[in-house]
Amino acid sequence: MAKPKKLSFKVGVNAPPAEAYRAFTSATSLREWFCDVASVDARTGGPVYVAWRDGYYAAGEYTKLTPSRTVAFTWLGRGEPAATGVPVRFTPKKNGTSVLVTHTGATSGKKWAATVAAFERGWTVGLENLKSILETGQDLRLINRPILGVTGIEDLTPSAAKRLGTPVQAGVRLDGAAPGMGAAAAGLQQDDVIVSVAGQKTPRFSVLVGVMGQHRAGDEVPVVFYRGAEERRTTLTFTKRPVAEVPGSAAELAEAARAMFAQSDAELAAALAGLTDAEAAQRPSPQAWSVNEVLAHLLHGERDWHAWVAELILGEERPLVGFAGNSHDRTQATAAAYGSPAALFSELQHNERETVEMLAALPEGFVARRGSYWRAGLSALGSGDHVREHLDQIRAAAARQAAGG
Repeated sequence: MAKPKKLSFKVGVNAPPAEAYRAFTSATSLREWFCDVASVDARTGGPVYVAWRDGYYAAGEYTKLTPSRTVAFTWLGRGEPAATGVPVRFTPKKNGTSVLVTHTGATSGKKWAATVAAFERGWTVGLENLKSILETGQDLRLINRPILGVTGIEDLTPSAAKRLGTPVQAGVRLDGAAPGMGAAAAGLQQDDVIVSVAGQKTPRFSVLVGVMGQHRAGDEVPVVFYRGAEERRTTLTFTKRPVAEVPGSAAELAEAARAMFAQSDAELAAALAGLTDAEAAQRPSPQAWSVNEVLAHLLHGERDWHAWVAELILGEERPLVGFAGNSHDRTQATAAAYGSPAALFSELQHNERETVEMLAALPEGFVARRGSYWRAGLSALGSGDHVREHLDQIRAAAARQAAGG
């Protein structure tokens, strides 16, 4: 007869109990250390929903909330035999807080074996990341996660499959491969459609993310992809994710961003030098972006960052399910509205200055929330790399137009 199984997990964090408590009662905080999507209402009887990009999700409700002391909620995950419970206790210690998570309701036996193993793995890894988030802000899922090394990626659509002549209807299409990184080294290029990685099908970007989450940088994996109608196979070595160092204060972060923008703007200005308005508006091919559309895409990155960080400061980050990809209609509209590379570049610089001002003005309370602050800073400092990812695209389009199309 199966016996009740009580799973306990404990971690000490150098943070006050109130911050540890917030990590289990704020949707934004939960996304920073535990899951990819969260929606909660922190009141007795309020719903709890957490989900991951690999397709797993769990739902329940809060059953007990004592600020800075205890949290308890029910849990029923996708495909699990029955609902379980998760009481959490926060105990003040000299150097911070002891966090004890207990997962109850499972039993021994074959029916629960896979679920119990998943609980053990999930809470162990999760609490390790909680410690990192509360103490340094660094998300270990990002620090340790490998990347493909692509300049853009999106779910394959029926129209794209028809345009590319690809016989499959599910997969992820590459916008391009970044030089010197894993995808390029494996021979992947723009418009290739990946359908399998490491022996697992990848019908959507969200599934691909889940597969990559099972690996680390440096791992070699087989990849199956389509180039047009032809199925091809290659071996890809996952690239280590470059992670910028986020300064400890808002003032230092703002200055780092200012210097980063000055360098990337100089590189971008050099790439645009001598390009006429007509050349910048012309697409080098029907499927490729014009120079103006690339600039519009970079501009959207800064604008979207402003809106996202405002949500983080308020603690009201919108839940994201899946991967939205790039809106080509939006890119075309912005390129048409400004009409020239000079106007687009000027507007991009204006938005970069706004980014610097937002960083300098980050509230002290927000900076103290190390996870949110680190995410905001890391994203801001990534803008320069984003520009560089598209420099070759701009240079190629400019060279083709200068040569007569």
